[in-house]
Amino acid sequence: MAQTIAMQLLTMLIYAAIGFILFKMKLIRNEGVKDIGKLLIYVIAPSAIVRSYILERTAQMTRGLVISFLLAAVCLAVSVVLSRVFYRGKRPIEEFGCAFSNAGFIGIPLVTSVIGDEAVCYAAAFVAQLNILQLSYGIFMMTGDKSAISVKKIATLPAVIAFVLGIIIYLMPFRLPEFFVNIFSALSGMNGPMAMFTIGAYFAQVSIKKMLTRFTAYGVSIVRLVIIPIITALVLWAIPLGSSTVRLAVLVLASAPVGANVAVYAQLYNRDYRTAVEEVVMSTVLSVATMPVIVGIFEKLY
Repeated sequence: MAQTIAMQLLTMLIYAAIGFILFKMKLIRNEGVKDIGKLLIYVIAPSAIVRSYILERTAQMTRGLVISFLLAAVCLAVSVVLSRVFYRGKRPIEEFGCAFSNAGFIGIPLVTSVIGDEAVCYAAAFVAQLNILQLSYGIFMMTGDKSAISVKKIATLPAVIAFVLGIIIYLMPFRLPEFFVNIFSALSGMNGPMAMFTIGAYFAQVSIKKMLTRFTAYGVSIVRLVIIPIITALVLWAIPLGSSTVRLAVLVLASAPVGANVAVYAQLYNRDYRTAVEEVVMSTVLSVATMPVIVGIFEKLY
């Protein structure tokens, strides 16, 4: 399993390299990267979530979905608390980056490749809750202003809408026509490559020399890729809920690198956007080494 994750991460880095080259050759520009990001947020990633719930409803599957929702909530709480412990609200970009992994754009494709399509439904609950936290507690981190939090924005998040729609589809007494299933499958298959194209384009805008000498990027990577995943693995081991498949899906998402949204929010709220990008890139590259090790520890525990 650990070797499979390593190979999949290397594949995703190749996708990132394509994005890097395209940006350097000016075949895509900042506007194009933003447009790809919008496609991911509003179409591709939600399609992957909806597709994950188009499956046969059984008592065992329903139980797994409920447990995955609960475990996701616990593990996200672990992430948020630990990020607060390390940064104490004094470094909002680093705290945001540690608290929120790249679960949607890197985690879900990894879960799909390593565990299978049937496990993505367990990941969907994690992604929906992570998005809600980003638009609430995450904004508070960046601004220190509770009034900036919008319940309306949270309710209309594409990931949240897709999660609710997926549950409705799962509970329906009939299966969607194959035509629609194929559309959702095709769109969800674009999630990994397109997400990594954007990471590669971010990388093309970073000074590698500055990134390698910025100690905060190493600190964020250690917390995000090592400390939080190890504590999460121990928590999942201590909570006797769910199959190993459910817990592995949650752990993969919790072990993913810094989410690209930290750069989006930093830019939106006038924080140091370049630093945020460097931390996203640094942790993404280092995750090729850390995630297989974390999964290996998981396999030993279970």
